[in-house]
Amino acid sequence: MQVTGKVVVVTGGANGIGKALCEAFHKAGAAKVVVADMDAANARAVAATVDGAAFRCDVAQEKEIAHVIEETERQFGPIELFCSNAGIGGGFDPMSVNAGGASDEPWQRSWAIHVMAHVYAARHLIPRMKARGGGYFLNTISAAGLLSQVGSPAYSTTKHAAVGFAENLAISHKADNIKVSILCPQGVDTNMLRSIPKGPQSGDGDLTPEQVASDVLAGLEQETFLILPHPQVLGYMRKKTENYDRWIGGMAKIQAKMREEFGK
Repeated sequence: MQVTGKVVVVTGGANGIGKALCEAFHKAGAAKVVVADMDAANARAVAATVDGAAFRCDVAQEKEIAHVIEETERQFGPIELFCSNAGIGGGFDPMSVNAGGASDEPWQRSWAIHVMAHVYAARHLIPRMKARGGGYFLNTISAAGLLSQVGSPAYSTTKHAAVGFAENLAISHKADNIKVSILCPQGVDTNMLRSIPKGPQSGDGDLTPEQVASDVLAGLEQETFLILPHPQVLGYMRKKTENYDRWIGGMAKIQAKMREEFGK
């Protein structure tokens, strides 16, 4: 897919990877880049730099995603690429004594943003895309959805679920000419990465958001399902599936080291 001349929506577009995606799509010649984010002020600021448009949007709310889709298509034309990019880094606690946590709140919030936001986008765009002969979804997930996330069961679990939904989305609608890519980076130099305890995702080739956005453009052009800005993740995936017990043992050692360092 070439984004030239296309109408593109980016959720979580006010900062980090989302902001870099907006800038990259604009430079690549997108007809209109729509920046959707809870941070309305920064969304407007990003939109101003890319000759785009901005909407305040809490992706955990179906009606707000539906509103962005409806207004974007009413004002600018069919959405040809929807980037479900918004995410949160909550629920990180390397010292947690129970993987089930102490309350439902971090699980529910992570589930709403990391899974249901993708579902809502598909729910409201699939009928439109089918009617006009196709479309494209880019879902920002994480290497945690392929591997795991030491220190945050909620993050890891919901990112795994996001991968599962994207796979089903791609399978279910391949015949409708609806394409899907998932973006699964490790450490990216963003506010979210800096806000969580250091773990295996840190210091293993942290990338800039701009480099990730460049990799996304290349992945979209090739229409590849899995976009891996950190190529080493493929090796980690292979090690995981080759010997699951050994992989879990290795991750447990990382967890123990994190707890030791975090507890000092």
